Amino acid sequence: MAKFFYKMQNILDIKLKLETQAKNEYAVANAELAEEEDKLRVLKERRQGYEAHLAQLYSDRLDLKEISEAADAVEIMKYHIGLQEENVRRAGRKVEVAREKLQEAIKERKTHEKLKENAFEEFKLEVAAAESKEIDELVSYRHGS
Repeated sequence: MAKFFYKMQNILDIKLKLETQAKNEYAVANAELAEEEDKLRVLKERRQGYEAHLAQLYSDRLDLKEISEAADAVEIMKYHIGLQEENVRRAGRKVEVAREKLQEAIKERKTHEKLKENAFEEFKLEVAAAESKEIDELVSYRHGS
């Protein structure tokens, strides 16, 4: 029996490696996005704390210096939150690019696997035809004798 050999196996192997690499990049991008979102959550919690402190200062004895400092702290936190929201958006775009790259790698791998399957089916048909021809020759040889 003949052995099946896929001529483009090295290309399929490369596609598998590229897919694995794209999966890793996607995982890293997702981890970065989660980290940036966590930082944003922490900043928002801090801002809420500063806002609560500012509200407390308004209800207590009015100390303008302390109120001014607390208001400045809230504004600074708003600024940092704005910066962090941009970091989250940037990380989200990285995730999207990595996801698209992964989808393309999967598509290419599946295409090459389908080509390999088609080549194997063709190989099986050729082997069956060769066996049939061999059987026919054997039968005709025996019949002729």
